[in-house]
Amino acid sequence: MRKQARKPSPATTTLYVRNMVCPRCIRVVREELTNLGLDVRSVILGEVVVSQERETLRLEKIGRVLEENGFELIGDRRVRIIEQVKHAVLKLVQNDHEKNPVRLKVSEFISREVGQEYSSLSGLFSSVEGITIEHFIILQRIEHAKELLKYGELTLSEISYRMGYSSVQHLSNQFKKVTGMTPSRFKSMGNAHRHSIDRVHKV
Repeated sequence: MRKQARKPSPATTTLYVRNMVCPRCIRVVREELTNLGLDVRSVILGEVVVSQERETLRLEKIGRVLEENGFELIGDRRVRIIEQVKHAVLKLVQNDHEKNPVRLKVSEFISREVGQEYSSLSGLFSSVEGITIEHFIILQRIEHAKELLKYGELTLSEISYRMGYSSVQHLSNQFKKVTGMTPSRFKSMGNAHRHSIDRVHKV
């Protein structure tokens, strides 16, 4: 009996998207691209895989729909790499280090996530973003600390352990250096000093 020939797997294309920083972003991007008639295979922060060849995609329309929702379709390879670095930083910052301690150095973690040497990533990031990866990490950590403080469910001590700080004092000192106020002072002020994550290094 002749074996039935396998149908070739459909070609896939990976699209890189700027400003995806949360689970809600993933849901919105999936819904919008599905509404365009695309067969969306997977969506993670910064990346979308669709089962279609790039040459047949209506990239201009896709880009327009993404922009209407606060995102941006990335074409430049350097910018794509920088977005990968940013998502690696977010993954590190938002991790619960008390439950899931990261054994790697920060540079090793980012290098592993992006798949490139840290030295080249560091140089590229600084030249394009005008800020070092190290300083970007600090700003993101403080922004995440603000988020946890506003939730009001954890003490400052619990926040410092969850975020991987060596001590409460370390977090407090870094928080005050970046924001100009203590964590307790910030907590009493409302949401006036929160920034969207994609704009943290621009304020």
